Amino acid sequence: MSRKIRVIVVDDSALVRSLLSEIINRQRDMECIGTANDPLVAREMIRELNPDVITLDVEMPRMDGIDFLGRLMRLRPMPVVMISTLTERGAEVTMKALELGAVDFVAKPRVGLASGLNDLAAQIVDKIRVAAVAQVRRAPVRDAAPAGGGAGAAVAPPASALLGRLSTEKLICIGASTGGTEAIKEVLVQMPADSPAIVITQHMPPGFTTSFAARLNGLCQITVKEAVNGERILPGHAYIAPGGTQFHVARSGANYVAVVDDGPPVNRHKPSVEVLFKSAAAVVGRNAFGIMLTGMGNDGAAAMREMKDAGSYNYVQDEATCIVFGMPREAIAHGAADEVLPLGQIASALITRLRGATDRLHHRI
Repeated sequence: MSRKIRVIVVDDSALVRSLLSEIINRQRDMECIGTANDPLVAREMIRELNPDVITLDVEMPRMDGIDFLGRLMRLRPMPVVMISTLTERGAEVTMKALELGAVDFVAKPRVGLASGLNDLAAQIVDKIRVAAVAQVRRAPVRDAAPAGGGAGAAVAPPASALLGRLSTEKLICIGASTGGTEAIKEVLVQMPADSPAIVITQHMPPGFTTSFAARLNGLCQITVKEAVNGERILPGHAYIAPGGTQFHVARSGANYVAVVDDGPPVNRHKPSVEVLFKSAAAVVGRNAFGIMLTGMGNDGAAAMREMKDAGSYNYVQDEATCIVFGMPREAIAHGAADEVLPLGQIASALITRLRGATDRLHHRI
């Protein structure tokens, strides 16, 4: 950007406002142009100052961050980075914020706030930079459902839309980062109950993937869960890499099994899409389907090409429907894509291809 990224910090804690302002103002490419202690003050400040990005606390007086975010994304969509507390409720509310249109979130520590936020400074400013270039869209009315409700369930296909007999050798591999929680939901809610097994790496810190998996499980025909080390990977199930771990697939006889370990970050990420996709190239080969969704950076692009070289069929989300086109762009540049499609068409294209495989299987029997 030729000019600085202009940020407003919204938080009811004077300490957090001060710390975030300092972190932002230390950067050469951004500035904090204002702070607000509650959403009603923030609303007037946004109208007056027209920021590029806001950081938004969840729990605040007069109007909580989720209510404010819902109104903001319906009336004046703009890039928002949530500042969440790492608690079970905090994780659930954060998932709701991402559903409403927040670009990303930072999990602030519950103790040692000053030192903790400064330790997170690089992550905070990276997420503000990504948010500043993200494609933010007006929130659909259906996304305004209560946090415990079934927003998104209406887009699921009829339960009878099954694939029929299909080889258990098939495995669908999904990678995503910024904007990925909603993109993954868009794909999974369309998958029938007898879908091949699905393995997923979404860049997410520890403590949030449990809530993410539970939220998806309530919306989908398939069973969605966090991956557990050593468990058999079954059709009709989706397995999400637990935050702060590495996740890949291995073989045990005729079965695929999940491997979840404390391996080092790859491409600065843990979990890393590269780790999952590399294992698919080595273990699954031509029985794999790769899907690269929205996200910043290049994690997984080279490994997705390895998957293709091993015989997989790969789908990449197109630029128009991505929040951030970085990871899909890199996958395309690596020659890893068989099809580049709008997000809403990926699941249907995959299901059509799987049905074709089922038909060919029936003809051979």
